Amino acid sequence: MSQTKPLHFVTLLGSLRKGSLNAIVARTLPELAPEGITITHLGSVGDFPHYDQDVQEQGFPAPVLAMAEQIRAADGLIIVTPEYNYSIPGVLKNALDWLSRVAPQPLAGKPVALQTVSPGAIGGARAQYHLRQTLVFLDAFVLNKPEVMIGQAMSKFDAESLRLTDEPTRAYLTRQIAALGALATQVSPHTPDAG
Repeated sequence: MSQTKPLHFVTLLGSLRKGSLNAIVARTLPELAPEGITITHLGSVGDFPHYDQDVQEQGFPAPVLAMAEQIRAADGLIIVTPEYNYSIPGVLKNALDWLSRVAPQPLAGKPVALQTVSPGAIGGARAQYHLRQTLVFLDAFVLNKPEVMIGQAMSKFDAESLRLTDEPTRAYLTRQIAALGALATQVSPHTPDAG
C-alpha cells in the first residue's frame, strides 16, 4: 500500500543494555523502513525516575515530557523489548506508567507495533501479551499482524559486528513496518483536546 504522505515512526526500547539484541533490532529499523517511512529513536527509558505521584505533583521530569511530545507528534510507535520473567522489563513498565499520566495522553489513538527478541524458542510472546494489556488501557491501536517475535535469536545476529544478518527476519521486519504504515493511514489523528 503506497503512502499518501510521508510517515514518521519512533521506537521505544525496553532494554538498557547497549549490546542487547533488542537494541540491535531497534537500531536496524530505520534502514529497513519502506519508502515514505522514516524511523527515529526515542530517549532511554533509563532516564525516567521510578514513578512516584509525589514526584509527579512537583512537575513531570523533562525526559518524560520530551518523550511524550515525540510520541504525540509521530505517526506511529514501535516498541522493541526483551521478555523478563514472562513479562516486560520493569523499566519499560515504569516508562509507560509515567507516559500514561501525561495529558493529553500521547499513546491514545496511536498506532503501535510490537517487537520482541529472545534467545528462547517463542521469542518473547508472553511479554507481548502483557504489553498488549497495558496498551489497551492506554487506548493505543496495536497492530495485530504481522507479529514480530524473533526467537532463537542468537543464530540471526553477527556477534562481532552486532548486526541483524538474517535476511528473512529483516524482510519480515520490513513487512511489519509497512503494515504499521497502512494502519497509520487508516487511523484518524487523535485529537484529545477537541470537544
